[in-house]
Amino acid sequence: MSKTGHILIVDDDLDILTAGRLLLRRQFRSVTTCSNPEQVPELLATNDIDVVLLDMNFGPGESSGTQGLHWLRTILEIDPEAVVVMITAHGNVHTAVEAMKHGATDFVAKPWQNEKVVATISAALKLRESRVETETLRQTNEVLIREVGTGTRDIIGDSPQLRAVLDLVQRAGPTDANVLILGENGTGKELLARELHRQSSRARKVFLTIDMGSISESLFESELFGHRKGAFTNASEDRIGRIQAANGGTLFLDEIGNLPLNLQAKLLSVLEQRQVTAVGSNQPQAFDVRIITATNLAPARLRDPDHFRPDLLFRLNTVEIEMPPLRDRKSDIMPIARHYLELFSRKYGDKKRSFTTAAEEALLEYAWPGNVRALRHAVERAVILAPGKAIEPHDLQLDYLSDTSGEPAQESSLPTILNLDQLEKETILKALRKHGFNISRAANELGLTRASLYRRMEKHDI
Repeated sequence: MSKTGHILIVDDDLDILTAGRLLLRRQFRSVTTCSNPEQVPELLATNDIDVVLLDMNFGPGESSGTQGLHWLRTILEIDPEAVVVMITAHGNVHTAVEAMKHGATDFVAKPWQNEKVVATISAALKLRESRVETETLRQTNEVLIREVGTGTRDIIGDSPQLRAVLDLVQRAGPTDANVLILGENGTGKELLARELHRQSSRARKVFLTIDMGSISESLFESELFGHRKGAFTNASEDRIGRIQAANGGTLFLDEIGNLPLNLQAKLLSVLEQRQVTAVGSNQPQAFDVRIITATNLAPARLRDPDHFRPDLLFRLNTVEIEMPPLRDRKSDIMPIARHYLELFSRKYGDKKRSFTTAAEEALLEYAWPGNVRALRHAVERAVILAPGKAIEPHDLQLDYLSDTSGEPAQESSLPTILNLDQLEKETILKALRKHGFNISRAANELGLTRASLYRRMEKHDI
């Protein structure tokens, strides 16, 4: 069994440091010694210390234990979850008991018995591991609260194209194979990823989504791998990364094709080693996740080595599934439209709505460049704006959706009622449609960063 635990011994007696190092390094992964307690804050900041073995007194003639209590408080201020075992002389056991009232875990008396020291440190290490596990679970829960949406949605449709996709899902889902999902924006790639997770042995574990296009290069490692307190400005506490938060479950990396080459190299290294090292730490942590990725890039673009690393692609696309665009599965259009009609009718007043024959024909004839997402928004808009229970073609505003020229609208085509939020939403939609929902190109035309565009899309529920 491999050794665990990084032990720090702090004592001004060099003989104690030597004896402790020789004894404990046979039992634990690593042992660091320190004769000057002033160095403790730096050692805690630069090392992942599991247990601190701290002397009660430093300097000749000191026996009050006040120095030990001072450094105990300092350690606990740096890391409230720190596990500290005090070292004291036989005659000063009462000071060690006082230290335990102030947060110390246990104490050992010197001259010590080797078996007693090892047993005490082993128990302290188990306590530390328990505290770390508890904190990891707490942070994981926080991540999940932030990430979880309003619930799962079914993949709707019975077209031959969709049945072929779902057949692949049925075969790949129960395995742990990495899956790459291809498809245009709005086709339902995340829904497909969730279905793969639902059919896997990890279904009762975490499904966590990471939008790779929205993470800045400067925060990439912190977001995915986590960071330690003080690792950089504003790193006020330890934080686990998204990869560890998904441990045991499925990690869905959306828009993987937009990841810069230098970050692709970092991701590849982590996936190959199956370990992450938090920013500000030198201690790698193993993880067990299933990787599902998605991109709207054309296959030729994805296989261009100047744009995407072939070795990373090889690791990601053990199974490759392409989600067909809505225009290629027209028989699914009306089932999807009726689903959203019922959904939004309940949401906005429980009115019994229906499509006229002309509206259904308009829905079927439209090319749907924004795919299912665009269909959803069209139906929602019609439910809100239609004056009666019957949805007519003009209620869907498909003529507006079809305007992908990118030319400025003429005054006569502007809506009669203007508000800034609505204009912003329509401008964003127009840019997205013009560029086939390519986020980077749309953001560039709008004069926004990708992150800013994503924030505005979230604001307007696009």
